[in-house]
Amino acid sequence: MPTVVSSSGTSAETAQETAIRYGPALTLLASLFFMWGFITVINNTLLPHLRSVFELNYTQTTLIESVWFIAYFVASIPSAKLIERIGYKMSLVVGLLIMAVGALGMMLAASIPSYGVTLTMLFVIASGITLLQVAANPYVAIVGKPETASSRLNLVQALNSAGTMLAPLFGAYLILGRSKSGTSAVGTVLSEAERMADAQSVILPYGLVAVVLVVLAIVIARFPLPTMGTSNARVAKEERKHLSLWSHRNLVFGIPAIFIYLIAEIGVANLFVNFVSQPDIANLTHEQAGRYLTFLWGGMMVGRFAGSAIMQRFDPARVLAAFSIGAFVVMMITSFAHGPVAMWSLILVGLFHSIMFPTIFTLGIKGLGPLTEEGSGLLVMAIAGGALVIVQGWIADNYGLQTSFLLTAACELYVLFYALWGSKPTHALPDEVLEPVTAP
Repeated sequence: MPTVVSSSGTSAETAQETAIRYGPALTLLASLFFMWGFITVINNTLLPHLRSVFELNYTQTTLIESVWFIAYFVASIPSAKLIERIGYKMSLVVGLLIMAVGALGMMLAASIPSYGVTLTMLFVIASGITLLQVAANPYVAIVGKPETASSRLNLVQALNSAGTMLAPLFGAYLILGRSKSGTSAVGTVLSEAERMADAQSVILPYGLVAVVLVVLAIVIARFPLPTMGTSNARVAKEERKHLSLWSHRNLVFGIPAIFIYLIAEIGVANLFVNFVSQPDIANLTHEQAGRYLTFLWGGMMVGRFAGSAIMQRFDPARVLAAFSIGAFVVMMITSFAHGPVAMWSLILVGLFHSIMFPTIFTLGIKGLGPLTEEGSGLLVMAIAGGALVIVQGWIADNYGLQTSFLLTAACELYVLFYALWGSKPTHALPDEVLEPVTAP
């Protein structure tokens, strides 16, 4: 019989024994966090590239990212049902293979080239990432004591940030650096032949991504991951009737918190290159601006490592409140300052955004007990908030790119509200358990 380990730490196992037991699994899961962060942020260098190739305005450009995040809304519930049917391990494998198919499709879209096929393939990749999110986030959150769940997920999400930090360098070199639009001054008009040649620069990077995803899927398929305990399965129908997700305040307000936070994070990341390239900000080429994007994501990685340590000693909700205040201040500076000050304040928001998603997520599922899987699916569905970045694109087109960052500042205020009041649990249920498995 497998040993059942309580997430509250009440079993006979010590914390050290638990860490040894789950360490290899968490290390492997960290590689998933790295890959989906890497692939998501390739979009930030891809968007200015596609803007030039297809001659898009800001609204059309942000529509690309909106399609990406609509996938989270569409695929979250089917992902939860798939996990229930085939298990967490095989769901991770399927998610990686779906992403690989999308990456291969991006090579096709670049060969044609086609704006419509590009949108479709990005939707496919995002659907695969959604499946990984629904499976991996709650898994990491319940491995260990609930009071350190935010710290643990922030630590693993730091590897996600490592992927987001390296992706701009990858994209700047292999996409923007190999294209005419990426190496020319802002406002340069490209010929039809130059635009078609630029489209081809996407083929190599997505080919490399597809290979890595397939290899990772094979590794996970052969790895003995611990399984979710029986109490983490969906509750029997009769028992389920007496439980309600909507009685948990931290989840009810956590869903819009994730939704609204994603508007802020994605808006900053997607419009960063265009913003800092402006003559009155930093006057850079898109390739140069793409390299500065590394500092934005690097700040998120540093913030998550630091946040993981801070939350070992301080209440996660209080830490979230402090970071949301910092984010609001720097976004107000970005909205009204000029020159390097505006650029560096926008970069600095990455540090303050760092802990927001993992901390909101763990606060949102706290006390859900056997409803954790369903609650996690709803929180991941809320990532669809990134689709509303198109609203910021519309503001940028009609009122100016810099003014559009006031929307980001407003989003930070809701996160502050959630940290101070909305995250307080109500009707908490017993903690979840995991059942380790022995390697074959």
